[in-house]
This record gives sequence, C-alpha cells and structure tokens, in this order.
Amino acid sequence: QVQLVESGGGLVQPGGSLRLSCAASGSIFSMSAMGWYRQAPGTQRELVATITPSLMTNYAESVKGRFTISRDNVKNTVSLQMNSLKLEDTAVYYCQQFFRGREYWGQGTQVTVSS
Repeated sequence: QVQLVESGGGLVQPGGSLRLSCAASGSIFSMSAMGWYRQAPGTQRELVATITPSLMTNYAESVKGRFTISRDNVKNTVSLQMNSLKLEDTAVYYCQQFFRGREYWGQGTQVTVSS
C-alpha cells in the first residue's frame, strides 16, 4: 500500500515563506522519483518541482530561485520550501510518487497567498 499525506499549507502574506511536507508509506520511497504539483481553481495541474532518487532536481521556471525541493529517505518524506511567495502561488499543492510506471498522489494541501 502506498499512501501520501501532505501538510504545511496555510495562509501567508506575499513575500512570506511556507514549508510543505509529504509523508509517504511503503518500502519503495527511496527508489521513487518524487514531485510537487499544484492546481489553482479552473486550471490544469502543473509541475512545481521534482527530485529523483539520485537527488537531481527540476523546477518550473516560475518558482526557480524561490522554491527548494528536498527528500529524507529515512523519514520517507519530501519537502518543498517556498520563499518569496507571490499571489500566483495560490493553489492546492499535491505530492506525487512515481515508481515502476505508476503514479501515486496525495490529497493535497491548500496554500493561499494573500494580503
């Protein structure tokens, strides 16, 4: 059984910071690529950041220099540190786990950037 649970979302002012965390279960975490995606109302889900088992990272152009993805293979968690938040970062953020051609998704956590 693969289960992903996101946490850390909330309300933050523009320019503020927030750290999201995704707790995964199962024995496949260390061998899985992990990612953070987000979806605003009326839009398609978009990639925010990914990290491979070898710690290679990839970021959407809109978040480069502001967001940092990391993973802890002991705790089976992946995090997203978000700095210098903008209004357009408002969305539901989802954690994704990819292993052997299958995708697993969490329920999402709401991030609202507002003054």
